[in-house]
Amino acid sequence: MKNRILLVEDDISISELIRDYLEIDNFTVIQAYDGTSGLKLALNEFFNLILLDVMLPGINGFDICREIRKKSDIPLLLISARKEDIDKIRGLGLGADDYITKPFSPGELVARVKAHLRRYDRLTSENKQPRENQITVRNLILNIDSHRAYINNREVILTAKEFEMLHLFMRHPDRVFNKDEIFDRIWGEDTLGDTTTVTVHIRKIREKIEDNPSEPQYLETVWGMGYRLRII
Repeated sequence: MKNRILLVEDDISISELIRDYLEIDNFTVIQAYDGTSGLKLALNEFFNLILLDVMLPGINGFDICREIRKKSDIPLLLISARKEDIDKIRGLGLGADDYITKPFSPGELVARVKAHLRRYDRLTSENKQPRENQITVRNLILNIDSHRAYINNREVILTAKEFEMLHLFMRHPDRVFNKDEIFDRIWGEDTLGDTTTVTVHIRKIREKIEDNPSEPQYLETVWGMGYRLRII
């Protein structure tokens, strides 16, 4: 069965170009040209991956990303002509898996799509394997089967990537991971991107599990090396 991709892009010429390249690689592409119809499709139909322009008529890509992440953790790639770091950080913070700036090579875009699909398929397959139901480090509890996290008996809501990252740290407490290693383990070695997203996700997790995120007692920075989960 072909992978179904939702492409939300208001520039018709760019949309057609991306569609052609994806169809050559045997993807089924459903196109939308405004934010309202794109969000409706995303929430009511099945897709394996979503390509989403940031600047759209109706509803912008950031708001669409936020709504999708409330219901689904499928790969979502943002496309934008805006190159500022603040836009990239915002998109990744909302749960996007990648942020691709225009102009881009259609071939590179297809490569990124394939990489994210492989990583998601791998993760989905791993999640079906038997595993330990719960991990506890001090007052932090991670329930693997229910995909829930608790700090001091209070539930915290984590995105899929935040949960994966915290799971990594809790499986290896007190071990230092550098940003490159975290990126490879969570996003996959064959994913094209950079480690900016690691910093964003660390910050988001701290905001949810730390009493004072600026003075973390769980997920701490080891300067010049990376991050680790303190066990004492």
